[in-house]
This record gives sequence, structure tokens and C-alpha cells, in this order.
Amino acid sequence: MIKQSITAIFALILALNLASAIMINSVNTPILTPGQEGVINIEVENVFNDDAEDVSLTLNFQNLPFIPIGTSEQTAEEIQKDDEENFVFRIKSSSDVTPKDYEIPYTLSYRLNSEQKTKTGTIGVKVTADPDLTFTINTENAVIDKTGQITFKIVNKGFADARFVSVKLIPNGYTLLSEDEVYIGTVSSDDFETAAFDVIFKKTNADFEAIVEYKNSDNSEATENVNLPLTVYSQEKALELGIIKPNLTPYYVGGVIGIIILYLIYRSIRKRRRIKRSIQEGSR
Repeated sequence: MIKQSITAIFALILALNLASAIMINSVNTPILTPGQEGVINIEVENVFNDDAEDVSLTLNFQNLPFIPIGTSEQTAEEIQKDDEENFVFRIKSSSDVTPKDYEIPYTLSYRLNSEQKTKTGTIGVKVTADPDLTFTINTENAVIDKTGQITFKIVNKGFADARFVSVKLIPNGYTLLSEDEVYIGTVSSDDFETAAFDVIFKKTNADFEAIVEYKNSDNSEATENVNLPLTVYSQEKALELGIIKPNLTPYYVGGVIGIIILYLIYRSIRKRRRIKRSIQEGSR
């Protein structure tokens, strides 16, 4: 009997508390990107048996990458019992904000029957962004049947890092001398990374084909197919442009051999002249 009475009293106290509360009923927050504006809608409900007066809702942006557009405090003269009030805040994220989930503290204050009351809590705001990757290539000694190098450059112009980046080559017009897949790691926002591949170029109309895989800020996987034309020269054109130098070794060898032959001829002539002179002197 005593236990039943205690349970009944506890249920009565809980019912009175539920019937005597002003609370945030719903929150609608935007998903922001760096530098973007958005609107936060917060509905405050009065489930008191009396009207709540001088209601104030304040958002605290201290040490957060957000600023209020207008004011960080909204007020209502009163919220009648069993009624609700909608508070609207416009905010802007900073341009260098790190994409992730943030908690914005709030303070809800009101006056009830001449008694000042305050509640605190947080609301969540998500900032998201994607990497923006661009690709370029640079070649060294790009001449048919010559060993050269292709340097692949990845530039991230986006607000978010590209993580776990890997590059897999699909050779087209060249023979790959190094590994066909390299792991780059993280390409940070506003930064770049490069990967170099040793190759033997086989034709002038070659292409650099690759598959780039990475993860976004929300840990989702992304894939980009790269197809960039390679400028490869024939050996004749490379000689004409001065990309490669002509092979002068045969000329050097021929010159040395010619000098040796001339020297031998010269010695032979001198020897004959000496012999002839000796014969003439002996006949006298």
C-alpha cells in the first residue's frame, strides 16, 4: 500500500513537471558549405499552465566558425500557455571552416509569475564540402623509343581535403617501367601533390589515362577518370626542336680513324723518301 502511494505521488510530480515547462519543440538547421549563409528555425513551446513573459533565445557563437547575420538574440514579449513561438536566426559560416558537425550553445530565458528562469543546451549544425580536383601532366624526354618520365599533378581547389588518394594508370601509347598504381595519401584543400612514372614512349598520339580514387569529407568514396593527351615527338622532330641532340659518336670515331690513316700514310711516305735518298747517296 505504501509502495503504491509513493508511485502515485511520483507520477503526480512528473505530470506537474511536464505540465510546467517551456521547451524547444523543434529545430530546423541548414547544411552549410564554407562561406555560405543559412537560416536556423527554432520553435519554442509553452506547456505551462500560465503565460511565459519576456522570452529570450540567444545563440552563442564564441570560438565557432559562424557569425550571425543580424542578431544572435531573438525575443518574444510573451508566449501564451499551450502556444509556441518561432525564432529565426540567419548565420554565415567562415570561408575556411573545417567541414564537420558543430554544436552551437543556446540560452533560453523567460519570466513566469515574476520568477526569472533560464535553460541552456546546444543545437547541431553540419558543415560539408567536397574536394575539387583538377589534373595536369608534364613530360620529360617525350620522344618515341626513348626513356622518359610523366609527372602527374593533382590540384585540390575545393574546401575539403581529398583523403586516401590513389592513382592507377592505364598505359596507352607508352610502356610503363614503374608501378602502375601509386598511393598519394591526402591532397589538402588549396594544395597539390604529384606522382612520377618512368616510361618508354611508343607513339606520338599517346594518352595519359588514369583512375583516381579518394574519400570525401563525409568518408564517402569518389572516383574520377582522367584522360589527358600526351605530346610525344618523333626522333626527327625532337632533333629539329633540340629536345634531343644528334649522336655524333660515329663522326668522332670516323675522324679518329681518318687521322690514324693519314698519319700512317704520312709515315709511309717519309719512310720511302728516306730509302730513296739513301739509295741515291750510295750510288754516288
